[in-house]
Amino acid sequence: MTDKRTIDALDVALLQALRTHPRAGALELSRITGVARATVSARLQRLEDTGVVTGYGPDVDVSAAGFGVQAFVTLEIAQGAIEDVRRDLEDIPGLLEAHATTGSGDVLCRVAAGSHEALQQVLVDLNRSPAVVRSTSVVALSQLVPFRTLPLLASEAAPGAGRSAMNRR
Repeated sequence: MTDKRTIDALDVALLQALRTHPRAGALELSRITGVARATVSARLQRLEDTGVVTGYGPDVDVSAAGFGVQAFVTLEIAQGAIEDVRRDLEDIPGLLEAHATTGSGDVLCRVAAGSHEALQQVLVDLNRSPAVVRSTSVVALSQLVPFRTLPLLASEAAPGAGRSAMNRR
């Protein structure tokens, strides 16, 4: 984990350029951001090394891929069973993500399926874990705001070193 202060305006500009042009190489990113290619390469390497950038794989829209039925499921689990639940959840293909939480539930899961019948099977699979005491699910009707990071990073970015491409658009 990195201190948020290590992100500056140039880092945000590079991340925005990658979001807009995901196939761009260092030379193209250099042209877009107005900084030297070596600077782009060094910044991207630092963002990777510090764990800020975790990959360059394609973003996949699961709805467009045929899994348009999504739900959020809250699991209440047996005391001290978080690792058991983690192992059980990793074996469920329809599970997109899971987070340990505070509040009335212990784990919040996001799941996807190709039909309501398939969603029902994913819910049955979630409840097969011996560590799950109870589950509550809500079906997602539509996505209002997709997962995003750039507004947060930009709001807290330290003043940039070098030339900031954010003002060059």
